[in-house]
Amino acid sequence: MGCCGSAERTKREWRPLEDRSCTDLPWLLLFTVFCVGMGSICSFTIVTGGAARLVFGYDSYGNTCGRRNEVIEGVRLSGLDHTDRKFIFFLDPCNVDIVQRKIKSTALCVSLCPTEELKTYQDLKSFAMLNGSELCSYELAGHKYPALPERFSKCPKLPVPPSKPLPVFNRCTPVDISCYAKFAEAVVTFVSDNSVLHRLIAGVAASKEIIIGLCVLALVLSMILMVIIRYISAVLVWILTAMVVLGSLAGTSVLWWLYIDHRLYGNYTTNQVTEEAELNRENGQALLVYAGAATAFTIILLLLMLFMRKRVALTIALFHVAGKVFIHLPLLTLQPFVTFFALLLFWIYWILVLLFLGTSGNSVQNEETGLTEFRLTGPLQYLTWYHAVGLVWITEFILACQQMTVAGAVVTYYFTRDKNRLPVTPILSSVLRLVRYHLGTVAKGAFIITLVKIPRLFLMYIHNQLKGKENACARCLLKTCICCLWCLEKCLNYLNQNAYAATAINSTGFCTSARDAFVILVENALRVATINAVGDFVLFLGKVLIVTSTAFAGVLLLNYQRDYAEWLLPLIIVCLFSFLVAHCFLSIFEIVVDVLFLCFAIDTKYNDGTPGKEFFMDKALMEFVESSRRLGRAVERGRSRVKAAVSEGAGIKPMVSDSRGGLLSEEVELKEDGGEWEELQEFQVYYLLVGVLVDWVLTEQNGFVLCLSEDVVLFLCVCLPTSTLFLFVSLLQAPSPAPFTPSSKLASS
Repeated sequence: MGCCGSAERTKREWRPLEDRSCTDLPWLLLFTVFCVGMGSICSFTIVTGGAARLVFGYDSYGNTCGRRNEVIEGVRLSGLDHTDRKFIFFLDPCNVDIVQRKIKSTALCVSLCPTEELKTYQDLKSFAMLNGSELCSYELAGHKYPALPERFSKCPKLPVPPSKPLPVFNRCTPVDISCYAKFAEAVVTFVSDNSVLHRLIAGVAASKEIIIGLCVLALVLSMILMVIIRYISAVLVWILTAMVVLGSLAGTSVLWWLYIDHRLYGNYTTNQVTEEAELNRENGQALLVYAGAATAFTIILLLLMLFMRKRVALTIALFHVAGKVFIHLPLLTLQPFVTFFALLLFWIYWILVLLFLGTSGNSVQNEETGLTEFRLTGPLQYLTWYHAVGLVWITEFILACQQMTVAGAVVTYYFTRDKNRLPVTPILSSVLRLVRYHLGTVAKGAFIITLVKIPRLFLMYIHNQLKGKENACARCLLKTCICCLWCLEKCLNYLNQNAYAATAINSTGFCTSARDAFVILVENALRVATINAVGDFVLFLGKVLIVTSTAFAGVLLLNYQRDYAEWLLPLIIVCLFSFLVAHCFLSIFEIVVDVLFLCFAIDTKYNDGTPGKEFFMDKALMEFVESSRRLGRAVERGRSRVKAAVSEGAGIKPMVSDSRGGLLSEEVELKEDGGEWEELQEFQVYYLLVGVLVDWVLTEQNGFVLCLSEDVVLFLCVCLPTSTLFLFVSLLQAPSPAPFTPSSKLASS
């Protein structure tokens, strides 16, 4: 079950295999047992009556409405026959506990909800005599309501508002919900006037057709953007790059101009007031810090653009190919719908079982209200925690199934040379391979994410509960742990996604696939950084484009309909839905790009275009490879000329022997592979120099030593280990030179 238990192949084929095998079977069995446990919890709530209490309701004495009940020991008025009393009626329905989100009122089972307002106890008597529905406590006779002294505590609060039963759940709910205004204000904190809430709700109800139409528009725009982004990716990426660089330069220039203007203005207007002079000096220092920070950011950004400008072309090519993938595999656009539908069904089931658990267990008397409630006690209370873990694990499992399905389809597309010979339904084939072979791998990856997400959610819960009570150190420590776990979760999500792609290619277990994918990603670290930075930014702007376009159309439509006085809430609903839709669709596009990059990195590593090792890649990626090779050959020629000039100047002849003819090509190959590491190391050195320069400009003489030591420590603890790890992995993956034999010498001659 562990990472070391997976069987390895001696030779990795790195292409979709026809003879597949099941992966991570122990984890599939573990996940199946866990799901059986989730189903057992649901069965437990049904058998013990928790589901019936939720659906039919139960009164304050533990009796379930609509059925014959058994006597509960120690609870008075329990064990009554409520076969004819099918509805729950609250004596004071407006007594709402905002903190516990409960109605703090005695509940009774009645045969009919009052449909008209009852103002006096005589009206209560008349209602009971005519309809046979007694609204006071069970021990009080209906024909004696007006004369009983207990009527003030055991009868409903007058006047009794008209009510109607909720569908399915059989609760008598007041028709006028104005008594819940306090609860609504606590939930919706920005509503201070009940009339505002009514106007907003009325605006949503009146414009429901336009809201539905705008949601459909957001859906259509998302699907169109996924197809046309291949045509506008090049222009879009370079425009965004230019805007970011110009914006950073402009912002830095403005900050320095403000600082210089402040210094000049302060020299001419020297006040005698000490406080104003001190404030003027602090403002100048603040502007200097801002300008220095902006300068450092701009220099780092320019360095990044300088070192990664060649790899932006790869991002553009991948976007172009991803657009072709959606044309050849149109069913990919249905993946967000399928995933959302599966998640919706599971979430509804999970919420229902959670509500069932809330009405299951043993009867307990509430010490504050004296009412009977049902709670899980003893070992049964851990069922809720088990159910909560199931929410996270199964949700991650469904999302991982989507990633594996998309990865399998994209891998099939990439490694099929003749696109006309693709399977009829690559998506369906990928789903069948997932269900037949790789459910264990998906379950294992989802469990790893669950192990990180649950502690983060638990720390977030503690942080919210202790808000305002903990000291500054504890608050900082909690936020740091939450942030670290969030970063770890994001990294594991990205690694899991690439591990699923490797499993789709080689049919290996999770750990083996994750290791192979990690090695490939480390070897292409700068390319990965460029694609994630540029690609994510472009996709984010795509989401913003869809939201703004939908919002603009909404403003035009809602403003055209002059009857809608309040259209702010409908517009907010439309914007939220459009962002959700855009995020779902463009997330699929992002997965496609990431899988294409992994396939491209594998293709360029194990193939070189020679006979027998032809590339699988698309024409756009082939053009990128050819341009990179031309640039590499030009750089290599320049280096050869420099080396030749140095050799001639030193009087040393180049050592080229027949026995090392193969080694020369291998050295050149290693240099080409080490280009990524050389650029990374060069960037880190420039980064250190920029940091020292900025510290020297912004700090005083005493603080410069401290800032310089911080820069050196950062360089030694972060930059150097990163580059060393990068070089170490590259050397591990480098092919070892072939041993020298006489036959090889003859062959080389």
